[in-house]
Amino acid sequence: MTDLIAFFTDPWQLPFMQRAFAVAAVIGLVCGVVGVYVVLRGMAFIGDAVAHSAFPGVALAYAFEGNLLLGGAAAGITTAVLIAFVSQNRRLKEDTVIGVFFAFAFGLGIVLVSTRDSWTTDLSSFLFGQVLAVSTSDVWTVALIGAVLVLVVLAIGKELVAVSLDRETARAAGLPVFRLDLALYVVVTTTIVMSLEAVGNILVLALLITPAATARMLTERLWAMTLLASLIGCAGSVAGLYVSYTYDLAAGGSVVVVLTGLFVITWCLAPRHGLLARLVGRTGRTAAPVPAGR
Repeated sequence: MTDLIAFFTDPWQLPFMQRAFAVAAVIGLVCGVVGVYVVLRGMAFIGDAVAHSAFPGVALAYAFEGNLLLGGAAAGITTAVLIAFVSQNRRLKEDTVIGVFFAFAFGLGIVLVSTRDSWTTDLSSFLFGQVLAVSTSDVWTVALIGAVLVLVVLAIGKELVAVSLDRETARAAGLPVFRLDLALYVVVTTTIVMSLEAVGNILVLALLITPAATARMLTERLWAMTLLASLIGCAGSVAGLYVSYTYDLAAGGSVVVVLTGLFVITWCLAPRHGLLARLVGRTGRTAAPVPAGR
């Protein structure tokens, strides 16, 4: 019992772990809420594209000794706006447009990085995350940005769902489809850039998609899915930090592994849509007695 209590309390004795827990909890919650609309829209690819499109902005900021996150945000939002604009041409599917800009942005980032003789800790922390190094001001900044993002998403949530289900019907109903697309892209981009400190550019997609996908296995209702995704994202992020602290592992990778583990467990054991439920249902139908004919 003493060891169990120590497991939960020891990390909280360290100021840097307190800050890491706070940032991880906020980011997990926000990613859970925003990720619901990304999953419903079927645009998981946009998360990966935006995360990589931030790369040239970070590389440019690094070259000129600027703020890496601001550089990444500027490049990511610019790419998101371009994707939203070009995607209005229905001749091209959204994932096609995303793929074009994804490849271009990442290629540009590689070109910019190749102009430097060496990599530094700052640039590698952008790629792999450095949640244990956040400052108190970082915690408050993430909390403020996260609160704004959640409020924006909840305010336009019904409209986003309508556009996700049927764009043409939403347009016929008078909804501003382009502006809603733009708002969602900007929210997703800001969420991703905000999360880079925790898990880095390479793993950020998991934080955005996995909690929402896990919640999707458990419920059909939007409000319940949003609540579950935020709780799963928050709890999984904190649990990942515990694993990282206990076994001296990379924090960002530990968070992603824990969240993925929760998804796999849910995929197997979800009451209605899980693998076990489907197997039991199929066995029950197979074993049902055949009515005797008259």
